Amino acid sequence: MIYLTEDCAEILQKTMATEDPSPEYVRFGVKGGGCSGFTYTIDFDNQQRKFDLLFESCGINVLVDKKSHLYIKETTIGWSNELQDKGFKFDNPHAKGACGCRTSFQIDMDLIKKEKTPSWM
Repeated sequence: MIYLTEDCAEILQKTMATEDPSPEYVRFGVKGGGCSGFTYTIDFDNQQRKFDLLFESCGINVLVDKKSHLYIKETTIGWSNELQDKGFKFDNPHAKGACGCRTSFQIDMDLIKKEKTPSWM
């Protein structure tokens, strides 16, 4: 599961309403890169793909590909309006470290290895 805070959902809903056509989903994921190893990705989409997991949080349909889900499951995504720290904020229980920008992170592989293997693997 991926969780959105109410502030985050409100920002996403407002942004989705300005898109033409209005997207059906918000897609969250990870990719290799950044100064800590992984970086978060956020995008809009109108199509659910074969390897996507679908969640609903605060009225938003959230897609996460299965590979990314291994690294960001149970993550809460919030929003900050602070002048020097505006943007999405990720509270990822699998992250063991992050860089100063807090969008790049390291994974605690020991924690992931201890968890039950997903049924889709």
